[in-house]
Amino acid sequence: MNDKKYFKVAVGGTFDKFHDGHKKLLSTAFELGNRVEIGVTSDAFGGLKGDIDSCEERMSNLKLFFSGKSNFNVVPLEDPFGTTIYEEDFDAIVVSEETEPNAIKINDIRVSKGMKPLDIVVVSFVLAEDGNPISSTRIRRGEINKNGLIIENQKN
Repeated sequence: MNDKKYFKVAVGGTFDKFHDGHKKLLSTAFELGNRVEIGVTSDAFGGLKGDIDSCEERMSNLKLFFSGKSNFNVVPLEDPFGTTIYEEDFDAIVVSEETEPNAIKINDIRVSKGMKPLDIVVVSFVLAEDGNPISSTRIRRGEINKNGLIIENQKN
């Protein structure tokens, strides 16, 4: 009955302006793992990216999106590593092209602690209709919507 590749998968991000790129990243984690731990940058850590929704709101949006699933846990992230450098039972981490360097650092830390390295699954960007990646920053700027469609002459 277990057709998943991994027992426990980590995925993390800011998940502000929840968009199609986030959906692809998270869907990949759920396809691969029996259990998924979703780390969401805290207000202090995520705030480094600028004006974003509160951690509570972003975590609530994720829980709502996955309301039909019970095999996940949403936790705040205070740094780029989360619990992956403390808990040995992770098997893999799902990252974007942008955050792959963090996964490599996580594995370096895990190995230095005598833990097994994680398989790193890199998910390619979802492109907007202009061929550039969908990003929360572009959505906040009013360039595109959450599906990557160009917003003409509008400002948020």
